[in-house]
Amino acid sequence: MRAALEVATGLAFGAAPSLLGAGGGFAACQRWESTTGPVFVKVAPLSREAALEAEAEALRELAATNAVRVPGVLGTGVAGDRAFLALEWIEFGAARAGTEARLGEQLARQHRATAARFGWHCDNTIGATRQRNDWFADWPEFFARQRLGFQLDLAARSGHDGRWLEAGRELCERMREFFAGYAPQPSLLHGDLWGGNWAADASGAPVIFDPATYYGDREADLAMTRLFGGFGLEFYAAYEASWSLDRGATTRRDLYNLYHVLNHVNLFGGGYRAQAERMIGRLLAEVC
Repeated sequence: MRAALEVATGLAFGAAPSLLGAGGGFAACQRWESTTGPVFVKVAPLSREAALEAEAEALRELAATNAVRVPGVLGTGVAGDRAFLALEWIEFGAARAGTEARLGEQLARQHRATAARFGWHCDNTIGATRQRNDWFADWPEFFARQRLGFQLDLAARSGHDGRWLEAGRELCERMREFFAGYAPQPSLLHGDLWGGNWAADASGAPVIFDPATYYGDREADLAMTRLFGGFGLEFYAAYEASWSLDRGATTRRDLYNLYHVLNHVNLFGGGYRAQAERMIGRLLAEVC
């Protein structure tokens, strides 16, 4: 591993890393000491090489917006039966007054990076699950097929059944009803923006990491910030001041967060299925 890291990054490393824990649902996180300072390294089974390569591509694309700070990519590679992603080491500190406001303003700036269509140039992962990113000109079709439909199919193949799956497919068929009078543009998204995927650096500047990037409706990023908490009023006020959301964003919030809840159904089961059922019921009631 040390030799492969040195080839990939051009740095010289010590012999043994320290283990930091798990990251992204499928990788071990390590701290390696180099001649220029510490390096953050994600290590995963070789079968996850493409996922780590996609994460590196996402970080580079996010960095190119010059908006929210992301860890710099130092290199990727393979060592025996393991793949790795080497990143800039960032010392985290406490959020300060204004940190969340800066995050909101910078995220709005990131979202102004756009593409001609919805999707991305390769598939990536949402947690440990494959995330399909085929290009679509039509956002409701993209979200129905590449996001909700894909997760519903995974649930069916995993043995889930019942009326809730049928209701979920009905929701996909009625997707356009949530977009009457609203035509989102393809914005560059973080894609997995929950409270555990942002922090403040030592200077108090916001940092985002562990992306599941694609071009989609910016409301999807904002919706996920509310799914598990971790974002305060200053964040939302600064985002709105920079680029206000459509009046229908609150209605579509459950629609976008259903994707992540379905992913949790497929990854963890448990109470997430009941949560998904309730969300589908509320959403269908909106269009009945």
